[in-house]
Amino acid sequence: MQARHIGPFTASPIGLGCMNLCHAYGTPPTEQDAERLLLAALDMGVTHFDTAALYGFGASESLVGRVLGPHRQRFTLASKCGMTHEAGDGTVAPGRVIDGSPESIRATCEGSLRRLKTDVIDLYYLHRWDKRVPIEDSVGALADLVRAGKVRTIGLSEVSSATLRRAHAVHPITALQTEYSLWTRNPELAVLQACRDLGVAFVAFSPLGRGYLADALPSWDDVQALPDRDIRRAMPRFGAEHFASNLPLLAQYRALAAEAGCTPAQLALAWVLAQGDDIVPIPGTRSVAHLRDDLAAWDLRLPADVLQRAGELINTATVSGHRYAEQGRREVDTEDVAA
Repeated sequence: MQARHIGPFTASPIGLGCMNLCHAYGTPPTEQDAERLLLAALDMGVTHFDTAALYGFGASESLVGRVLGPHRQRFTLASKCGMTHEAGDGTVAPGRVIDGSPESIRATCEGSLRRLKTDVIDLYYLHRWDKRVPIEDSVGALADLVRAGKVRTIGLSEVSSATLRRAHAVHPITALQTEYSLWTRNPELAVLQACRDLGVAFVAFSPLGRGYLADALPSWDDVQALPDRDIRRAMPRFGAEHFASNLPLLAQYRALAAEAGCTPAQLALAWVLAQGDDIVPIPGTRSVAHLRDDLAAWDLRLPADVLQRAGELINTATVSGHRYAEQGRREVDTEDVAA
């Protein structure tokens, strides 16, 4: 499969999301295993790596900077601001903070540059739109970073088509990132078309349905065995009622992948890739074997009817449960598909 483009950058058809190397999905790998995975991805041809100040509260950026810094010219580096971690001071509890103020954006960028061991970030996203701050002000601060030579291009994450258009009027937006997969179709409501109207690349995170489409959780017992801090425990689709409805779909999906001669993860990624050559999925993994399996999807040539059947089997109408719990739904600005 030919390389894809994210603004001025040439990208491998599949990039690597670096969140779960230290954040959100249970026990992270050892530093040695995380380093091995990043270098393996580079050696296997991945040229787009995506991290954020939030991930591991700086740990992901530090890891990427330490391991991939010596190879900086071989890949496009993406990170994010606007959502960080507050340590707490005895009166304020520690936790995640959404802050899109120009001051916060500038400060977060300085910290990211240090951790990433680089002079410039290729693609810098606003991780979440802070709805207390006009999007024009946040994008203006990002544009200032471009003019200062600290950021080459800017992006947005989890915003609606209307917000994208407002932002793009202030400064060209290179990429929009949001969740997109067989079982999360929100971008199809309006954002994908808005991206195409404006010439904005679309970066799809969680293209494997947070493991569901990779057959990583084949039973309710597997879901119950997730560590307490795994973010899926708070997601409705992985709750007892909804997962019971979604599990039969997985059996049919697994059979379809076997019929096509590929793994469930490869079928999921092939479907996303087939939705447009302006889309770059960024699955995450902690396993070199899973990474190799994922990347094999970019050479797959699956029949159109197989992809159509996958889309008809798993979609908005057949999947039970919302992708986020109530807090997560309040934090994003995307067009919503009712559960």
